[in-house]
Amino acid sequence: MEHARSATVVGVVGAGGGVGASTFAALLARRLSRGTATALVDLDPAAAGVDVVLGLEDVDGARWPDLRGAGGDVPGADVLALLPRWGACAVLSADRTRPEPVDAGVRVDVLHALARTLGALVLDLGRGSVVEGDAPLPACDAVVVVARPDLRCVAGTLALRPRLAASGAPHGLVVRGGGPAGLAAADLADATGLDVWYTGRDDRALAARAERVGLGGRGPATRAAEAVARRLTSGGGGW
Repeated sequence: MEHARSATVVGVVGAGGGVGASTFAALLARRLSRGTATALVDLDPAAAGVDVVLGLEDVDGARWPDLRGAGGDVPGADVLALLPRWGACAVLSADRTRPEPVDAGVRVDVLHALARTLGALVLDLGRGSVVEGDAPLPACDAVVVVARPDLRCVAGTLALRPRLAASGAPHGLVVRGGGPAGLAAADLADATGLDVWYTGRDDRALAARAERVGLGGRGPATRAAEAVARRLTSGGGGW
């Protein structure tokens, strides 16, 4: 993905389970899609599929298992034509009913094709794949670590940090909510050595709002995505 590409590639990973990394990745992709052609790509093999998060699980379109034969110099426009849409954003999801792993070569070729075709690519990364070195971090222009200010996320971020540092991509924290025992975003930053790119309160109404009207709205989660999108598109923070 490092040659002849046009896309800005942003990786998103959670510092721990249940911090809302997939939701943040989706909201960031939707925000970026207002200004450029964008795809949200599910690269978390342990999750049920980002299409479930978006309510697209019953919408026709290709998922990763359908792209088994898409290796080689595949045209990105052909891949895009197969994908379901969440508003203006294309979505390449895992399939909860077909959890078999994707061939690494196919994954690289598909991502390369999309990166040559799109303006932005948001990768919903699995925490385990980042720690194990299987995630495409070197192809990212930035990596966002979504966390809460607690000891579990301190430990999780420290586990991610060697791979993040080795990738060379700028990386920082989006911190949601308050922590126990008076922990704050600054404490998380001090403990992990990562900069805080955004901090805001937890979006407690997000799940209920998503059930009624779909993911999004004007809550704290959306504001976090908008803040990071502004940072990205303005070239701040080393981008």
